Amino acid sequence: MSFTAVLAQTYTTPNTGVDWTLADIAAASAQTISVSGDEYTLLENLVISENDKLRIDTDATVLFEQDILITVFGEFDVTATDTQFLALDASVPYEGFRFEEFSVINIQNATIKNGGGLRVLTEDFTINNSIISENVEGGATTSAVISLSRGEPQITNNQITFNELPAIGSAANSEVSATISGNNIEGNNSSDSNRPQINMGTTSATVPLQIIDNTIIGDPAYMQVGGISISNFVGGSINAIISGNLIKDNRYGITILGGNATVEISQNVIEDNNIQDNPGIGGSGININSTTNDLEITVFLNEIRRNLWGITLQDQSSINLGDDMGNIGGNTFSENGNNDVLYALFNNTPNTISALHNCWIEDGDVTLEDAELVIFHEVDDTSLGEVLFDPVSCDVAGVNESLLQSISLYPNPATQAINITSEKTIDTISIINANGAVVLEKEITATNAQIDFNLPSGLYFVVLKSNDAEAVKKLIVQ
Repeated sequence: MSFTAVLAQTYTTPNTGVDWTLADIAAASAQTISVSGDEYTLLENLVISENDKLRIDTDATVLFEQDILITVFGEFDVTATDTQFLALDASVPYEGFRFEEFSVINIQNATIKNGGGLRVLTEDFTINNSIISENVEGGATTSAVISLSRGEPQITNNQITFNELPAIGSAANSEVSATISGNNIEGNNSSDSNRPQINMGTTSATVPLQIIDNTIIGDPAYMQVGGISISNFVGGSINAIISGNLIKDNRYGITILGGNATVEISQNVIEDNNIQDNPGIGGSGININSTTNDLEITVFLNEIRRNLWGITLQDQSSINLGDDMGNIGGNTFSENGNNDVLYALFNNTPNTISALHNCWIEDGDVTLEDAELVIFHEVDDTSLGEVLFDPVSCDVAGVNESLLQSISLYPNPATQAINITSEKTIDTISIINANGAVVLEKEITATNAQIDFNLPSGLYFVVLKSNDAEAVKKLIVQ
């Protein structure tokens, strides 16, 4: 859908430090907002000046006339239990939201529908527990319904569904290290362009982009839409953690494009990313593609099933799927393949790849000979690098759900210690860092224990083992 030229007038707040509600703006300018109970109709463009604040702390429905845009230079603070931003006529979209650099944006418990998206130029942006759905392209944003530009924005616990553009994106050279956590992301990019639902460019070199604990589900009707892409085509860097996500029914699962990348990919379930059904141009659970061999891609404890390819490596790229120097491996592969051939790992590079301690064929006693059948490397083509996969292991596959549910781990986040309680006896505990290395291991043989540690801040995994089961929990150290 395209927008017509904006013909509406614009009201700008006085820039005198006012802290206004919608009712205050209506009182100051009746031609800008009309009011009926808790329903506010925005009749012309609204600009919140640099020194001013718009506060919505009581439930409200904000209806937008066609092509109307809210621009914020100051503060935009939405904290009510239920705020709805809707088109007055759902068939005639509004322009959306533009949050300028240095503005302060906090959006809680909102519904944003039938508009042109959120153009986020500021570093100080939070959207939480909100619904962003059925928004269209051609408005405030052109690349994603939430289009990011800089800083460390927080996008948490939202429903981002069925938008014409990808759900979340950033420019190729924007250095965005967002936290994208706990969101349900489904059926976005209904324009079916060749873009994934999360489409990120370069990041901060020191603060990681975090894509954690999301559900990212595709729509088979949109065959060009992938799951997650992070790319570096401009000489910057990638620093990212992709962990705990369910990525399903997309054209591909995860792709990392370009060099100078440090990425942890851990504990994701990556399944059925095969909707285009063309192995020549997609369908990998994980794809790494770089013209330079300067990558630190650490991959552990993932479940990768029924994609056209499990993991593919291209050009000069490299990956660490498990070693004897810290990365525990523990990735599980099942039924990844095309044209009646299974491909758990396709090393289409000249580089030697470490891939120890993985379960290459789920639900069986896997031998080295079995693993060789699903790994394509030097043995199959002498121009390619060798994959080192001995030993194989399925011991960490299949985390025990009953054990997981019986365990309480607190506080989390933690600083110097955690307490663990369980209905079942825990024999050993291991703490694993973002590189897959075991940084603490302890025998406890108890149902209650305090674990003291001195660890740098960051994301860790706590692996708890009983005599017949295993569970993994995330831990944030501050």
